[in-house]
Amino acid sequence: MYNSDTATLPSVASFVFHFKKAKFWGDNMDDELKQALHEKGLRLTPQRQIILEVMLNLGGRHLTADEIYSLVKKQTSDVSLATIYRTLELFVDMNIFRRFDSGDGVFRYEIDTKKSEHYHHHLICLNCGKIKEFNDDLLDELENRISEKGFVIADHCLRFFGYCKECKNALENEKDS
Repeated sequence: MYNSDTATLPSVASFVFHFKKAKFWGDNMDDELKQALHEKGLRLTPQRQIILEVMLNLGGRHLTADEIYSLVKKQTSDVSLATIYRTLELFVDMNIFRRFDSGDGVFRYEIDTKKSEHYHHHLICLNCGKIKEFNDDLLDELENRISEKGFVIADHCLRFFGYCKECKNALENEKDS
């Protein structure tokens, strides 16, 4: 499982660089985000910047609100758990983050790559809780068949539960012992 105590983050100064380099956003994402927030009567606060930085710099990890809070708290003491939850909800509403339930009843958040070709699916280990992304889309034919019936699909999410390679091997070694 992800350990926020051992994670390190670059400084806030690197925020704009990483924000612009995210593959699924354009070169002017910081300006686009500021504009989108402005249209909602909001601004890009330092806390929101740090939350974005945490998510962008952790390479696609799927973090809980508590994990995000722990990491943001290392960058600034000027943040509360309530601010984290409000910002996460805001970013989900703005299609910046995606929220999903990995099967344990706790929502996890990830950068929303909806602006890319297709949403990925998740492989979730029942033993260690590791979440791995699966990018192949095998549902195109099913989506087409559903569309032929007059149903318009807005989105879908697919999760597979099982055992990662490491846990599968460990469990097999236990049986052999």
